[in-house]
Amino acid sequence: MKHKLTVLPLGGGTEDELTLGMLRAMREAPCLVLRTRQCGAARYLEQAGIAFETLDRFYESSDSFDELDEKSAAYIRELLAGKDVCLAVFDPLTDTLLPRLDVNEALPGVSAALSAAAAAGAGAETLIGSASALKAGAARKVRVITEIDSRLLAGECKLKLLDTYGPEHPMILFAQSGRKTEGLTLEDLDRQRDDVYGHLCRCVLPPVPLTEKTRFDTEDLAEVMRILRGEGGCPWDRQQTHESLRPYLIEEAYETASAIVEEDWEHVADELGDVLLQVFFHANIGEQYGTFSMGDITSAICRKMIARHRHIFGTDECPDAEAVIRNWDKIKSEEKHLKTATDRIRDIPALLPQLMRAEKVLKRCAAAGFDYAEGRDASELLEEALEQVKHAGKGNVGEDEIGRLLLNCVNLARQNQVECETALQKRVDAYAKQIEITEKA
Repeated sequence: MKHKLTVLPLGGGTEDELTLGMLRAMREAPCLVLRTRQCGAARYLEQAGIAFETLDRFYESSDSFDELDEKSAAYIRELLAGKDVCLAVFDPLTDTLLPRLDVNEALPGVSAALSAAAAAGAGAETLIGSASALKAGAARKVRVITEIDSRLLAGECKLKLLDTYGPEHPMILFAQSGRKTEGLTLEDLDRQRDDVYGHLCRCVLPPVPLTEKTRFDTEDLAEVMRILRGEGGCPWDRQQTHESLRPYLIEEAYETASAIVEEDWEHVADELGDVLLQVFFHANIGEQYGTFSMGDITSAICRKMIARHRHIFGTDECPDAEAVIRNWDKIKSEEKHLKTATDRIRDIPALLPQLMRAEKVLKRCAAAGFDYAEGRDASELLEEALEQVKHAGKGNVGEDEIGRLLLNCVNLARQNQVECETALQKRVDAYAKQIEITEKA
C-alpha cells in the first residue's frame, strides 16, 4: 500500500495563519513533520498538545541546500514507507524540498511570500522565489524573496540583485521573528543582526518604473515595443511593416559581424541588441496583424534545435563536430524533403551575399556528385575564364564573362578551403590601408 504525503502551508509561521483544515489534518496525521521548530506555529502546536517532529537536524548536518533537501527527502520517503505523512512547509510555491517528493495533496493556506507581499501593501504582479534559488531580472514586478536563513545567503542574494536593482533600491524586511522593518535599501540586506535571519526571514522589493531602470531584460524590451507601437506611440515605429524592416535586419547583422571582427565586446553587445530589437519589432508587428507571435518564433527555433540535435535529445551518435554537421544536413534534408541536388540548391536563399551563395551552391552540388571542375584543376578553369575576358577586349567584357570569372574564383577558393567573403574582405582592407599610407606619405 502506498502511503499519502500531504503538504501544509505554514505561511509566515505564526499561529494566526493556521487554518481550521490544517489544524484538523495536523491532529489526525499519523506523522506530522515541520520544516523547523523555529516558528510561532511550532510553539502553538506544542501548547495545543499536537505531536510533531522537525527536519532541524538536517540543517545542522548539511553543507549545502542541495544536501539538506536530499537528506530531508530521503527521510520523508523513509517515513512514507510505513505511514501517511503531513509535511508542513512555509511556502509550497518556493520550497525546494517538494520537487524531490511525490506530493498527493496540498491543503489551502497562506504562503509566506504572499503573506509578506500583502503586509508590504504590494498590489502589482508579484515574483516569488526562495533565497537559495534566486534568479535576477524582472525588476518591473514586486519581488518577494523567502527563506533568507543566514547573513551569508543574504549577501549572495544582494550580489545577484544588484545586477538588476541599484544599492539604494527600497526594501521591506521581515525578520525571523515576524517583525517588519521599512525604510531599508537593498544594500542593507546583509547588514542586519544575526537573529534577523532564518527560515521565516523574507524581503519585499517594490518594482522599478521602466524609465528609471538601468538594467533591462527581454520583458522590458517587449514592453518598450508595445509602447512605441501602441496608441500614442512613435509615428515612425507604428508605420513599419515586415517588408519595410527587412533592410535593417540585414544591416544590423553585418554591423554585429564587423564588431566581432574588431573584438570590441561592448560594441558587440550593443549591436546584438540592435539585432534583438529587430526580432521583437517583427514579433510585435506579427501579433498586431496575426502573421506570427513571439511564441511562434521561440517555439520554431526550440523545435528546430531539439530536432536537429538528435545526438543530444535522441539516439544518434556524433563523436565530433564534423559528424554533427553531417547529421544536421541529413536531418534538415529529411525535414524539408530535399531529395535532389536541385532541391538543395533552391533551398539556398537567393538574397544571400552572392559569393557566399556561390560557395554553398558549389558545395551542395559537389556533395551530390556534380563537380563543377569535372575533375580538372580549378586554376585551369580560372585561366580559361580569364582568357575569355581578355579575348572579349577592353570595353566589351559583359556580365557573362565577369560572372564566369567570379564563379571560377569561388571554385578555386572552395578547392583550397578558403572562405571567399573573408579573403576578399582582408584584401580590400589591405588595399584601403595601402591608400591610407600613401596619402600620409
